[in-house]
Amino acid sequence: MTVERSTPRPGLRLLRLTGESATASLSKASIPRIAAAIDEALQDPDVRSLVLTGEGRFFCAGADIDAFQAAIDANEAASLIRDMTGDLHPLLVRMRTSSTICVAAMNGAAAGGGLGLALACDARVAVPSMRIAAAYAGMGLSPDGGATWLLPRLVGVQVARRFFLDNGMWTAEEALAHGAVDHIVSEEDLLASAMDLAERWGAWGPHVRESTKHLLHVTHDHDLETHLAHERTLIEAAATTPAFEAGVAAFLAKRGS
Repeated sequence: MTVERSTPRPGLRLLRLTGESATASLSKASIPRIAAAIDEALQDPDVRSLVLTGEGRFFCAGADIDAFQAAIDANEAASLIRDMTGDLHPLLVRMRTSSTICVAAMNGAAAGGGLGLALACDARVAVPSMRIAAAYAGMGLSPDGGATWLLPRLVGVQVARRFFLDNGMWTAEEALAHGAVDHIVSEEDLLASAMDLAERWGAWGPHVRESTKHLLHVTHDHDLETHLAHERTLIEAAATTPAFEAGVAAFLAKRGS
């Protein structure tokens, strides 16, 4: 299993899940490696945006089912899942709350916890052959990977309910129609399109990126009055940044031209 790292454009990190990391990525051994690669990008002040992709037919196919069987045989299944979610779930929170823009370039199938990894990104760009699957109920499992928190915020509660309880699978077109992915592009254009989006959103200043992501992340936790107070605090802080001064100056210059 490898996670290939590259910086194809200034300020943009590309991470590609390859080999086992794409086809059975969410194992006890591989999740920490994936988390380390993503965390390195999230913590690098020179990285404004991150594109995550897979290889071949898979974006991220989810858990290692052979490892599940071995854990069942050893009466250690609950412990295995506890360890895996203990690494995966905090990573998803860090992705959601970081100022770094995260875009999933979905080259292929995403299932189970791999779907959660895609949903935790700020946007998803998919190829026509992409599929997303719940894949939990069929194995007698309840969902994890943040899927029951993230998907309803994109597609609505009842659509998500049907997806999980039908043990559903959506094509790229179905996912786009429901709002689970943002764009469908050709395989040839996938990485360029995902990087263009990541670069465009990543061009904003760190306060704009982090505050906007944070406000959207907590919107369901607040009543309107509380959220307005939260917005006020953050926009007051924004007014002290060089980006605000530059933005006002640019607007006035454009108006005067």
